Amino acid sequence: MKLQEILKSNVELPLAKRTSLNFVITNKIIAEGYLAFFKQFDISGQQYNVLRILRGQKGKPANLATIQERMIHKNSNTTRLIDKLILKGFVERTICPENRRKVEIIITKNGLDLLITIDPELNALEEKIMQPLTTTEAETLNTLLEKLRGSQSL
Repeated sequence: MKLQEILKSNVELPLAKRTSLNFVITNKIIAEGYLAFFKQFDISGQQYNVLRILRGQKGKPANLATIQERMIHKNSNTTRLIDKLILKGFVERTICPENRRKVEIIITKNGLDLLITIDPELNALEEKIMQPLTTTEAETLNTLLEKLRGSQSL
């Protein structure tokens, strides 16, 4: 859908504004798709991100700082996310035996099972999102987004 149709306007926008608005609106649409997707599993995208990070630890516990630095949403309240995942039985929190001030988090079997359920469906959603683009277009889009992201100091 063209930007003018979404904005219900025929005003010619400067290229920078048109590009930024296209990016923001597309991001919002994709984000809403992810939100609806994760809602069916009674988790948020940020909770999924924590589970994915913990799975990547391959059975080794992670501390809050490790999880926080690897989060996609850097402003997440990691402690609150962990608390919610504990209540759902997807992660466990323990005290580090070597340093009692250090808290360690590990994914449970239930958490791993949830990821096994989610992963193929999430892959299908992401394929559907990208379906309108050719492989070359998707590669170009990734290159351009990385270039744009690398030049920002907002």
